[in-house]
Amino acid sequence: MASYYAGVFGGEEPHFLESCSLCRKHLGRNSDIFMYRGDKAFCSNECREEQIESDEAKEKSWKHSARSLRKKSSESAKDCKTVRTGTLVVA
Repeated sequence: MASYYAGVFGGEEPHFLESCSLCRKHLGRNSDIFMYRGDKAFCSNECREEQIESDEAKEKSWKHSARSLRKKSSESAKDCKTVRTGTLVVA
């Protein structure tokens, strides 16, 4: 089976339906293909589930990092003292 990307990228990038996105096993023409997020093909439900679990762990980590960053930012804002400078004119 010739790759769609063979002419575009010199054969470096295989078409996403040619091999499993996780284990890189060749996906045959008459075999089941398990899809995830519309552009990731997998040879088995196990490979697909492993990718889903990995993505969920990354997403959870990113959310936790963002939450702690916001918390640190708000704590440092509380510690800041506001000093106003300027000229006061009284008539």
